[in-house]
Amino acid sequence: MLEYNSQLKQLILPEYGRNIQQMVDHCMTIEDREERTRCAFTIVQIMGNMFPELRDVEDYRHKFWDHLAIMSDFKLDIDYPYDIVHRENLDSKPEPIHYRLEPIKYRHYGKIIEKMIERIGDYPEGEERDALISLIAHHMKKLIFAINKEGVEDEKIFKDLYWYSHGKICLDASTYKLRQFKEAPSPSPTTGGKKKKKK
Repeated sequence: MLEYNSQLKQLILPEYGRNIQQMVDHCMTIEDREERTRCAFTIVQIMGNMFPELRDVEDYRHKFWDHLAIMSDFKLDIDYPYDIVHRENLDSKPEPIHYRLEPIKYRHYGKIIEKMIERIGDYPEGEERDALISLIAHHMKKLIFAINKEGVEDEKIFKDLYWYSHGKICLDASTYKLRQFKEAPSPSPTTGGKKKKKK
């Protein structure tokens, strides 16, 4: 009579498959401790062969032994080469990271742009400051264009720059022009057929 997986006991770590679980179950029945330990090393080697991209990574070699202990329900009595995870630590969660939430004046620009403008406003007058202001202004226009394909007047960007910098960056729309952005054309649909050769 055929046995279906649904009739068998649930796998603890399904990613290793039933054969590995059966090897672990067999390993626990070996009475001699040295032989049992050798069997465990062989199982871990097979586990590593299943994930060749990970088997030589130090952290994952340790993790394979953790997984072996978990699959044995922590009942496999062997000489582990690493300090394995403890049952009580399986469900432990890391401490939550508390992020400092700061209000963003204009969400389409983001907090980084806001901080960059504040820093640039304190730069000494010169070519470097002018170049940075130009880069920021063009990037701000690009960000607005991403949400408003109709475009935006340069004067709006200059007003935002003035406001963000507390009046330290003042550009005149009549003399300072930003590049115009255009929406990229949609790619034309490709046909699967081959082009006919001209005779």
